[in-house]
Amino acid sequence: MAAATAAPPPAIAATFSALLRRQAARTCRFRPFYARCVASNARAEAAEPESRGGGLGGTRLEEAVPAGEGLSRIDAWISARLGGGGVSRARVQASIRAGLVAVNGRPVSKVSHMVKGGDLVSCTVSELQPLRAEAEDIPLDIVYEDDHVLVVNKPAHMVVHPAPGNANGTLVNAILHHCRISTFTCLARNSTGDDYLDSSDDDVDVFDVDQFTTEVVSSEVRDALGRPGIVHRLDKGTRGLLVVAKDEHSHAQLAEQFKLHTIRRVYISLTCGVPHPNSGRIEASIARDPNNRIRMVAIAGSGHRYARNAASRYKVREVFAGGGSALVEWRLETGRTHQIRAHAKYIGIPLLGDETYGGTKSMALSLLRPRTPSKYHSALSDLISKVDRPCLHAALLGFKHPHSGKILEFSCPPPDDFTEVLDELQRVTSGD
Repeated sequence: MAAATAAPPPAIAATFSALLRRQAARTCRFRPFYARCVASNARAEAAEPESRGGGLGGTRLEEAVPAGEGLSRIDAWISARLGGGGVSRARVQASIRAGLVAVNGRPVSKVSHMVKGGDLVSCTVSELQPLRAEAEDIPLDIVYEDDHVLVVNKPAHMVVHPAPGNANGTLVNAILHHCRISTFTCLARNSTGDDYLDSSDDDVDVFDVDQFTTEVVSSEVRDALGRPGIVHRLDKGTRGLLVVAKDEHSHAQLAEQFKLHTIRRVYISLTCGVPHPNSGRIEASIARDPNNRIRMVAIAGSGHRYARNAASRYKVREVFAGGGSALVEWRLETGRTHQIRAHAKYIGIPLLGDETYGGTKSMALSLLRPRTPSKYHSALSDLISKVDRPCLHAALLGFKHPHSGKILEFSCPPPDDFTEVLDELQRVTSGD
C-alpha cells in the first residue's frame, strides 16, 4: 500500500489558539464540514460502500520465499502478500497461533518465526466467529462516522478495551452497542489492574482472534483481551481523538498507516516545569520498568534487550508562573506505550497530575508556589488537589481514509478539567 500523503497543515499556532479559546463553541472540527462532538448519531459519506466482512476467512496462500531473500518474520512476510486484500497483520498472527500456517510442510506457532529464501510458506486465513465481548449502552462522543471508520472523542477515565479488572464500561463495549463490529483484536497477556500495559500503536505482537470462541483457541488466547476494531489506543487517563475501524480492510489499511508513521497525531499537555530547550526531539528507547509493572521507562541508547526505539517531538506553547509549568505540544514519530509520559519524565518535566511518572501534586506545588504571589497559593492548592489524571489531551488526528483515499483531519478542544487548570495557571501568571 502506498503511504498516505500529508494534508496541507494549518498554522499550528492558529490551530491551538482555536483549541484553547474558552469562549469558542465546544465543537470538533472536520474539514470540510463541521460535526458536533456531542452528536451520538453523526454519520457522513466518505466513499462508495464496499462489502468487506468476514469473507476473507479461508483465503489461502502458498508461495515460496524468493531465492536470495534475507531473513523475515513470517507474520510480516505473509502480511506483505495478503495485506493488499484487506487481511490485517493481526489476523495473520491469529492464523499462525491457530496452527494454520506451515513452513516447508511443518506447522509454525510463533509469529516471530523467521523465513528465508527458498522456504515454502502456506497459510489459511482464520475464519470469523461470534464476538464474545458484551455490548453496553454507554453514550459515545462521536466526531465522525461513515460505513468504514468511526472517530470518537474518548473521555478520560474510560479504558479503551476490556481487560482483567475492566471487563465492562470500556470504549469497546460502547462501540459494540453502537454498531456491530466485524472483528476484534486480542493481546496474549495476563495483566491486572486498571493501568496495565497494553501494546503500543506500533507493536506487532497483537493478533486478531477474529471472534474465535474459547473452545477453538489456545489457553493463551482464552486469557487474552478483546478489542473490536481498535487500531490504536489511548491511556485510561487520556482524553481525546481515537479512530476505530468498522471492517477488516479498514483495519488493515489504518494499521499500515500507523506502521509507516503517516498518521498525524498532536497532543497537548500541562507539565511540571519547562523543558529546555523550548522545542526539540527526544529519541530514547522505551522498555518496561523492571521495578514497576505498570510503568515504562525511557532509556538512552539501544543497549537494553527489551527496549524499543521511540521518538517524540515537543514544543512549548506557553510558560506559566515563571517556569513552574508549561503548555507543551507533542508530535509522535512512534507510538510506544506511555510514550509521551515516559519521555516527559525522561527530560525532567513529568506531566502535571501523572502520579505514575512523578508529576505528583506535591511536585507541582513545589514548583508553582515559590513562583507565584501568595494570594494565589490557596486557590492553586485547591485546584491541584482536584487533578486526578495526567493533564494530556489527544487534540488532533489525521489519516487517509482507508477506502476513499481522502485525507481526513479532526481536532477537538481540551476538556473542562484541563482548561480549568490552564485558566488558573494563566491567571496566576498574568497577576505575577
